[in-house]
Amino acid sequence: MSRSLLDAIKRYTDSRGGDSPWFTAIDDVVIMRADLPHHSQVLFRPSLCVVAQGAKWSTFGGRRYEYGPGQALVVSVEMPAFSRVVQASPDEPFLGIAIGLDSKMLGEVVEALPTPVRPSPGVARGVFVTHYDGPLSDCVLRMVRLLDTPDAIPHVAPLIKREIAYWLLTGPHGADVAKVTLSDPGTRRVLGAVQTLRAHFAEPMRIDELASMAQLSPSAFHRHFKALTSMTPLQYQKQLRLLEARHLLVAGQANAETAAYRVGYESPSQFSREYTRMFGAPPRKDAVAIRSGDGPSG
Repeated sequence: MSRSLLDAIKRYTDSRGGDSPWFTAIDDVVIMRADLPHHSQVLFRPSLCVVAQGAKWSTFGGRRYEYGPGQALVVSVEMPAFSRVVQASPDEPFLGIAIGLDSKMLGEVVEALPTPVRPSPGVARGVFVTHYDGPLSDCVLRMVRLLDTPDAIPHVAPLIKREIAYWLLTGPHGADVAKVTLSDPGTRRVLGAVQTLRAHFAEPMRIDELASMAQLSPSAFHRHFKALTSMTPLQYQKQLRLLEARHLLVAGQANAETAAYRVGYESPSQFSREYTRMFGAPPRKDAVAIRSGDGPSG
């Protein structure tokens, strides 16, 4: 793990006011800091999530991924997760950076490689942990340092992102990345169904229709979906609904009953039960705690 990267991220966070995470001047680049352990429920977008100091775990469905200094979580599919910073203190805070992955760019890099990357056999995985070192670590460091020269960002940031795509695709998990990008027709169809469910999560879910879109039987679709996201379609939809409801409540855009209906629940009481089970407190109490700074912000 690069000491230079750790110093660069710490210098950035020390110079910023407000609370983590910081959405930087570079699109899809977010810097994170935590002085104490804490948990959150978040919607991961396709990204490379690098830890420079401290440690963290993220749970997708029933599968937990642990990652610390010198490691990164690679997420290839948009999906909800529970995360917890487990190692952090005021003297040695958790420090990390998330860099968005562009599927179109990944596909272009795959097509341009002189030696084709063979997608991994079997069902695609949408998330894994890898070590970042050498050229990949250098790319992340240059991305952080680029924040010091705003005029260069629109010209240089896309080049660094393309280089990151190259090192991911030619690294030890390149076959996994390739399978989830554009190389595997079967995976693309399942991804299309995932994206449809993501866009219409408030509507009633019909497994048969999603399976038909993926050109799979319902049982095969269910198996591929769970392998890709580590959760069933129903779990995926439920977590998206509850995360959106929480956003509405915290932003003051709806009360509990209105939020329940807006995210697709027909029964406010069922919504309240499932919300409490997921976030550990009833909707109104949870939203008040977050707005007052007494609850997890994720």
